[in-house]
Amino acid sequence: MATKITMPRLSDTMTEGTVATWLKKVGDKVTEGDILAEIETDKATMEFESFNAGTLLYIGINEGETAAVDSLLAIIGKEGEDISALIAGGAAPAATETKEATPAPTETTASAAASTSLPKGVVVVTMPRLSDTMTEGTVATWLKKVGDEVKEGDILAEIETDKATMEFESFNAGTLLFIGIQEGQSAAVDSVLAIIGPAGTDITGIAENYKKGGTTPTAAPTATEQAAPIAVSTEAAQTADGGRIFASPLAKQIAKDKGINLSQIKGSGENGRITKSDVENFTPSAAAAQAAVSTTTEAPQATVRPFVPAGETASEVIKNSQMRKTIAKRLSESIFTAPHFYLTIEVGMDEAMKSRAVINTIPDTKVSFNDMVIKACAMALKKHPKVNSQWSDDAITINHHVNVGVAVAVEDGLVVPVLKFTDQMSLTQIGGNVKDLAGKAKSKKLQPAEMEGSTFTVSNLGMFGIQSFTSIINQPNSAILSVGAIEEKPVVRNGQIVVGNTMTLTLACDHRTVDGATGAQFLQTLRQYLENPVTMLA
Repeated sequence: MATKITMPRLSDTMTEGTVATWLKKVGDKVTEGDILAEIETDKATMEFESFNAGTLLYIGINEGETAAVDSLLAIIGKEGEDISALIAGGAAPAATETKEATPAPTETTASAAASTSLPKGVVVVTMPRLSDTMTEGTVATWLKKVGDEVKEGDILAEIETDKATMEFESFNAGTLLFIGIQEGQSAAVDSVLAIIGPAGTDITGIAENYKKGGTTPTAAPTATEQAAPIAVSTEAAQTADGGRIFASPLAKQIAKDKGINLSQIKGSGENGRITKSDVENFTPSAAAAQAAVSTTTEAPQATVRPFVPAGETASEVIKNSQMRKTIAKRLSESIFTAPHFYLTIEVGMDEAMKSRAVINTIPDTKVSFNDMVIKACAMALKKHPKVNSQWSDDAITINHHVNVGVAVAVEDGLVVPVLKFTDQMSLTQIGGNVKDLAGKAKSKKLQPAEMEGSTFTVSNLGMFGIQSFTSIINQPNSAILSVGAIEEKPVVRNGQIVVGNTMTLTLACDHRTVDGATGAQFLQTLRQYLENPVTMLA
């Protein structure tokens, strides 16, 4: 009997998902454990495995399309089985039948569902929604230029969202007649990205008629105009002979970060597909490494700083990435909606330094001062749960579980992986988990579930020598702790001036949920734990 597969909920806050890549097509045999597709959220791309065996009879959500959780994703059953009833009642998104399931030709995309008819065979391709929070995308690279022939499955362009750069494949065949968004330009979701159709088709006015918003498309060239060549800046898309490399988006991103040419890697996945583990385990030879460097010598030129003669002004414009735009939006919302106030204390760290030195004498143990701060925060939050709260218009939610978010700087901004049930962890467990999550963050391998559910956040700039600073609250948390550097300085103890080690902590509070006295009491408890670390082991 046929089985319906629905859009999975890959995190506790996920409401929609986008199919980044289908690894099976209609008619393919599927066994349990096979990877059906890669599903994109606003945080990461995750491989979705099949829990059923049979034949893939139907695909309900095409590559690049977004659908709500529990929408009909696919149907698996016996070859030739009648699935019309399942499709009719599958709660699938509009126009779910695909070319594989329905032989009738598709002349328009969903974005072209307007009253104006299109010439036969012409398809308007729009900016895809690649995550549930994406409102606009940036064309990082065009892999086709106007006049090129396009086949189904060809990669048209690479689209940058707030979290990742993803390949966008064509679902149609024909000639690329028009490019509506140039490289480096941003446009709203559903803006006209391109037009594909038979060579020589007159498409005058089509882009304007089907435009959904965003940047104004450039004028369509006439049949006699020669389109300017578009440079391909990625090695992950094609091999030297023009053949496509099959690799997951995560594998491509990791390879890009490490400067590895994907054409040097032999994939272990289905049909030779390169997985993230293939990239992580790849060790290039000296010759291969040199070859990889020689093929990318032009890329760094964009970052070379020009010589500026003395007395002359100079400036540089760096386009905002989608991640940077999202960070700006969310932090602005936080600072302008939550009334922040700040409380600062100085903590003696002499005993903490002694305790850490003793703990780190244990083989295979490495505890940082940040780990000790996180542990102390978790224990203090259990005693002061009002700090561990969330605001809504109707009520204040006080969390009795403690999930501490740890701010981690990455190349394009800031992410906050979360230590679930931090109060139940030992110092060594906290240290191991922080190291693992920070490593994943910097290599862009964090999963959505690893960045969700925080009830409190710690941000530490002490390792950069920053004495003290204030942070913007990571909503929906009610507070965030800013951790400064440990400083050796004169301190007064028992009426005597002695040399001591101190650290400055600043607590930013949302005044809607945390009153001044509540925040002060939390900091007093936090200080007691850090100045007497043995109490954290009780």
